[in-house]
Amino acid sequence: MSKLSTEPYKGVQDFYPEDMAVENYIFGIWKKVSEKFGYQEYSASPLEPTELYTEKSGDEIVNQQTFTFTDRGGRSVTLRPEMTPTLARMVAARRKSLKFPLRWYSIPNLFRYEKPQRGRRREHYQLNCDLLGLPGLEGDREMLSLAYAVMKEFGARDEDFEIRMNNANVEDFKDIAPNIVFDPELARGQAYYTGMVFEIFDTNKDNPRAVAGGGRYDNLLELFDVEPVPAVGFGWGDITMKDFLETHGLPTHA
Repeated sequence: MSKLSTEPYKGVQDFYPEDMAVENYIFGIWKKVSEKFGYQEYSASPLEPTELYTEKSGDEIVNQQTFTFTDRGGRSVTLRPEMTPTLARMVAARRKSLKFPLRWYSIPNLFRYEKPQRGRRREHYQLNCDLLGLPGLEGDREMLSLAYAVMKEFGARDEDFEIRMNNANVEDFKDIAPNIVFDPELARGQAYYTGMVFEIFDTNKDNPRAVAGGGRYDNLLELFDVEPVPAVGFGWGDITMKDFLETHGLPTHA
């Protein structure tokens, strides 16, 4: 009889007490700054009907990059690879009773079947902040202000990172941060972006990668046949945040 392995499933992580201290530190700052800006926390199950993703992303992406299975009732179920479709479903369900603008945040765990590498695993936690019901520049500026405030709360200096933007006039945001730059080649992976997109990029040569990213997606509710609502938001991974803090010698726990 073979012995069971003590290793976790490939691409995920066990969180021992010392690891949880780091996670709680990161989560604590995320929550502190989000709530300071007036954002309210929400959550949902990591299980969603597969069609929530196939309708937007297509069968190929879902079949190759997600954990999808058939439950005992014969329903196709997917472990969420991102939070935005869940947000759209929740808002659409109460579209008529919600009072806009909405300022919501969540720190879900997300699952993607991909090759584990530095800064990327098959499961991670992510800060999602979304502003719904505030169109145009005003909403975009608020989202950039929130993202910049998060970086400063972690102790990052302006020279430690860049906020790279596309589909926007950078001059409209220069008063928010001196390290905002225009990047005409920047394109976020998701197809639902309809306007401004941005990424927070680590300028250290030892960790040259995006820490967070997002943009405007005014077609958020189109799948649910309800009245549209303008939306802008971002996602911010715990793994990339931890790598940034370690690279720049910043605190990783309280």
